[in-house]
Amino acid sequence: MSTIGKLDWIIPDCELPPEGDGVLKGHESVIVVNDSEKAAKIKVTLFFTDKEPYSDIEWTVEPKRVRCFRMNQPSDMSGYVVPLETQYAMKLESTEPIVVQYGRLDNRQTNLAYYTTLAF
Repeated sequence: MSTIGKLDWIIPDCELPPEGDGVLKGHESVIVVNDSEKAAKIKVTLFFTDKEPYSDIEWTVEPKRVRCFRMNQPSDMSGYVVPLETQYAMKLESTEPIVVQYGRLDNRQTNLAYYTTLAF
């Protein structure tokens, strides 16, 4: 049986919104599925429009598991604090094939906005 996924992913449109005052808090998340028989070690690099990339973020997703990483949680970002309301892109480089989905919940307006998409 073949493993589903690929090793390299790009999420080009990231922007961490503030949490806001609503019951549902604004956030960004990256959901990773590891369909392989080995733990996936993932190197994460953030690209910004006006500063050098940041690449000291590492994630692990155990075999046959799914894991959600939240950009507003420094513990999920290897201690890095992602700046709010700043455009950036994210690159994931994995040791095992993975599937990556990106989501953003933005409640800065009265009508709640949430979207999710597969990475490339």
